[in-house]
Amino acid sequence: MKVTVKVQRYNPEKDKKPTWQSFAVECEPGDRVLDLLNHIKWYMDSTLTYRRSCAHGICGSDAMLINGRNRLACKILVKDLTKEGGTITVEPIRGLKVERDLLVDMEPFFDAYRAVMPFFINDDPAPAGERLQSVEDRAIFDEGTKCILCACCTTSCPIFWVNGRYLGPASIVQAHRFIFDSRDKGSDQRLKVLNQNTGVWRCRTAYNCTEACPRDIPITELIEEVKRAVLYQKV
Repeated sequence: MKVTVKVQRYNPEKDKKPTWQSFAVECEPGDRVLDLLNHIKWYMDSTLTYRRSCAHGICGSDAMLINGRNRLACKILVKDLTKEGGTITVEPIRGLKVERDLLVDMEPFFDAYRAVMPFFINDDPAPAGERLQSVEDRAIFDEGTKCILCACCTTSCPIFWVNGRYLGPASIVQAHRFIFDSRDKGSDQRLKVLNQNTGVWRCRTAYNCTEACPRDIPITELIEEVKRAVLYQKV
């Protein structure tokens, strides 16, 4: 089958604003959007710029706005987007500075991630073996551990679009993962960060984040749990 891939292009060295460029690409219904972009770059226009790594939905590096929705280019199939002769539009994710074409500056996103201290905190003497945890306690924060930091959720959030200082859904989900870990002792520090004016209260429960998540994490639900933890300063 043949489809048209309409890509938003931007070269800061010569463009004042983004433009669109269309490519006619032969493909199979089971091909992924990443396969189409690779074909364009390898055989049609080597200047096309985008980020990708594992190509298997694990690293989260190829998040893009595809047909108007945040998705991973390596997961979404052509047949789920269009039919023979159809058009697939590809744009950079929103709310982050576009460096070139589909490549955005991820540093603000990772600054927010670092701000919530996404690491295990426990100054108690280390046990002789592992720090054991019950299956029930592990289940409390299990959903958040599936996050791959692709930024699909954060860059689908209208609050983040207008206020880039907002920590965003992904960072709050990462905070949830440690706040509700029964072995961690750093919840008080994280709750203070989340209680600031750039923290969890910026969320307006739009559900964009949950709908955008390629790992089907119930993000809005986890954010609401963090809100309650901040409100009562306990977990």
